Amino acid sequence: MPSFEFAQPTSLEEALQLFAAPGEVRALVGGTDIVDQLKTGRRNADMVVDVKRIPELQRLESTDDGLHIGAARSCTDVGEFPAVRSTYRALADSALLIGSWQIQNRAGVGGNVCNAAPSGDTIPALLSHEARAVIASASGRREIALSDFFAGPGQTVLQKGEILVELILPSPPANSASSYLRFIPRNEMDIAVAGVGSFLQLDPANNTVKKARIALASVAPTPVRARAAEEALEGNVLTDDLIATAASAAVEAATPITDVRGSAEYRRELVRVLTGRTLGICRDRING
Repeated sequence: MPSFEFAQPTSLEEALQLFAAPGEVRALVGGTDIVDQLKTGRRNADMVVDVKRIPELQRLESTDDGLHIGAARSCTDVGEFPAVRSTYRALADSALLIGSWQIQNRAGVGGNVCNAAPSGDTIPALLSHEARAVIASASGRREIALSDFFAGPGQTVLQKGEILVELILPSPPANSASSYLRFIPRNEMDIAVAGVGSFLQLDPANNTVKKARIALASVAPTPVRARAAEEALEGNVLTDDLIATAASAAVEAATPITDVRGSAEYRRELVRVLTGRTLGICRDRING
């Protein structure tokens, strides 16, 4: 591994000054990605900053304006948080799928987001819940929709000196639910060949879809929303036929590649199947 400076700030202000320093400064949340990337030369760094000791980045709280997840809070903490398990089920589904228990205990949801892998498991769940990203630098803060956060494989819109502070998920409305499923070649600790996170809100009076959000992983250069599928659902009575129609429409958002884990055609079929299954799970969760 190449040599670099290492810092462990205990305040956000101290960390932001470090990230503003000249050279390539990398954040270490859990280290489950960045350590391997530095060892193999896929990333370089003049300084690595461990952000796990910063209180703002460890926040995990449900408030009137939604769920606040500090960027360094572990996947285990997030996946087992009572509000997540009861109200943001897709996030609970995904946070506890990443690697082994040991990886989940160390890795952060914010790290999974900032790594910006197209296969990141928590990202479709976050997108389906319309998460917002709070970004800070020494010169101030800004907030953007998470759907605007990804610029390409392994790339985000973070500028020099900026870090992700927290993710905010709005409080879901009544009669809504979410779900995340992925397909992997083995039983555990593998990268998704395809993943789908879905969110539904139904009108209990007539079973009409009031709101739908569907996000896909591993089938495009970045995680993507399946907007055609969402439009197919909204305003219509949720039936098995409608779910099948939406599942087929979700494939339109996929631009997959063929690699050792699966062909492009195989991934498109997985998008259709997983979308249908997650929508069915959402319906079942709403109906109890």
